[in-house]
Amino acid sequence: KTGTLTTDEMTVTGVIPFGADENKIKKALSSIVKASDELNATLYALRDYSDSVSPYECSKFCDFSSETKWSGGTFENGKTYIVGATECILKSREKYSEVYSEIEKINQTVRILVLAESDSEPDKDSLPDDLKPLALILIKDKLRDNVNETVKYFKEQGVTLKVISGDSVKTVKNIAIDTGIEGAENAIDMSTVTTDKELEDAAERCNVFGRVTPAQKKKLVVALKKHGHSVAMTGDGVNDAPALKKADIGVAMGITGTEVSKDAASMVLQDDNFATIVDAVREGRGIYANIKKVVGYLLGTNIGEVITVFTAMMLWHKTPLLSMQLLWINLVTDSLPAIALGMEAVESEVMTQKPKPKSEGLFAHGFGVRIVLQGVMFGLLALFAFMIGEKSTGTVAGGQTMAFAVLALSQVIQAYNMRSEHSLFKIGVFTNKKLNQAALLSIVLVLAVLFTPLRIPFGLELLSLNMYLTALGMVLIPILVMEFSKAFGLIRHQH
Repeated sequence: KTGTLTTDEMTVTGVIPFGADENKIKKALSSIVKASDELNATLYALRDYSDSVSPYECSKFCDFSSETKWSGGTFENGKTYIVGATECILKSREKYSEVYSEIEKINQTVRILVLAESDSEPDKDSLPDDLKPLALILIKDKLRDNVNETVKYFKEQGVTLKVISGDSVKTVKNIAIDTGIEGAENAIDMSTVTTDKELEDAAERCNVFGRVTPAQKKKLVVALKKHGHSVAMTGDGVNDAPALKKADIGVAMGITGTEVSKDAASMVLQDDNFATIVDAVREGRGIYANIKKVVGYLLGTNIGEVITVFTAMMLWHKTPLLSMQLLWINLVTDSLPAIALGMEAVESEVMTQKPKPKSEGLFAHGFGVRIVLQGVMFGLLALFAFMIGEKSTGTVAGGQTMAFAVLALSQVIQAYNMRSEHSLFKIGVFTNKKLNQAALLSIVLVLAVLFTPLRIPFGLELLSLNMYLTALGMVLIPILVMEFSKAFGLIRHQH
C-alpha cells in the first residue's frame, strides 16, 4: 500500500490549466471539498490549495469511491465539477489527447488528478458525455524517512515487495522506484486486465500494480498463494477486508484504517508506517525464539526425569526419586526459570536470519534430537548421583537425596544454557535479570528442602560435606557440555 511508504501528508505542487484561470479552478475544487461527506488526505490537500476562495453551494453530489475513482457534483452556478483519476474521467485518449500529452511530459513522483466541468448532472454510475477538462492537479506525497532502509532489509531477506494501489500506474511506479523496490519497472495497469488468467500471470510477473480495484486485491492474494508464496497484505478500507482476511498475514492501518479492516487483519500498524512491520518481525522472531527455548528447556529436563526413574526401576527395581520430590522439581525448579526464560531479550542477530518456511516444524534442523540428548545427559547425571549417594550412605534415601540435589540444581543451570545458541559468556551470564531472580528463588527453595526440617516429609537426609561438593561438581557438568557443543558448532542456528 503506497500510504505505508509515504507520509500521507499531501500537498498540491502544481496546476496545469486548460483554458481556465486560477480563480475558477480554486472555486471548483473548493466547492467539491465542501460538498464531500468525508475528507481524506487528497481532499485535505485540495482544501489547503483552494481555501482562499468561497465555494458554490451543491445541489447534487457523488462522493469518491474506490470503484469510480472520482467525486463531484452539480452546483448553484449550474455547472458540474468532477475531480479524480484522469483515465476514469476522460476515458477517450483521442478526444482528450492534449491532456494525455501533458501527463506524458510529467516526470515527477506525483499523483495526477484531472478537474473537469460539464453542463449535465452526474450519476454515481456514469459521468456526463460533455466533460471539459479545466486543469491537471499535481499532488506530492513525501516518502517516509526510513522507507528506503526498510525496503533494503526486506530485499536482503528474500522478500518480494509488490506495490498495489488504486493510483495511476505511473504514480505508483515512480514511488516504487524512489523507494528502491526491486523490479519496479515491471508495472501494469490493472484496469486493462480482464481475465483471471491475465491476473494470475501479472501477479507473478509484475511488482507494481496501478488502478487496482478491491476485488482484484483479493484475487492477487489468491494468485500469489496459488504460486506457493506466503503473502502479507496491507490495507485500510472496508473493501480491503476480503484481501486482508485471505492473506497469510493481513496488516491494517491503525490511523486511517476502518474498524472492519482492523478486525479482518492479523496485525495493525498503529502509526501506518511500513517500517513498523520490521519492528513487528523482530518482536515476532524474538517471541518464536523464546518459545523454542522454553519448549526445549522443559522437554529436555522432563525427558531427563523420565529416563532417571524408568532406568532405575528397570535396572535396580528402586525409585531414585519419590513422587513428592519430582513434583517439587517440576513446580519449583522447572516452572519459575521457564517463565523467566520466556522473557529473554531479542538477540541482536535475529534480523539477519532468513525467513522460515511455513512447513518447518518447531523441532526441525536437529532441534528435537538435541532435546533428547540433553534429556539423556540429565538422566545419566541423576542416575550416577543416585548410585554415588546410595553407595556412600548405604541407604536408598541417601541416593535419592543426591539425585534430587543434582537433578534440581542442574536444571536451574540448564535454563542459562538455553538462553542462546552462542556461548553463555559471550552474551553475558547474568544479563537476564528476571532469570536471575527466578533461579535464585528456585535455588533457595531447593536448599530449604535439603537443609531444613522440610527434608523429612520429602524423604531426604543430610549428607556429608564431600557428598555436597560432589553434587555441586555434577551440577556444573551441563555448562561444560553445552559450552563445548556451542564452541564446536554442534548447536547453531540453521538457515
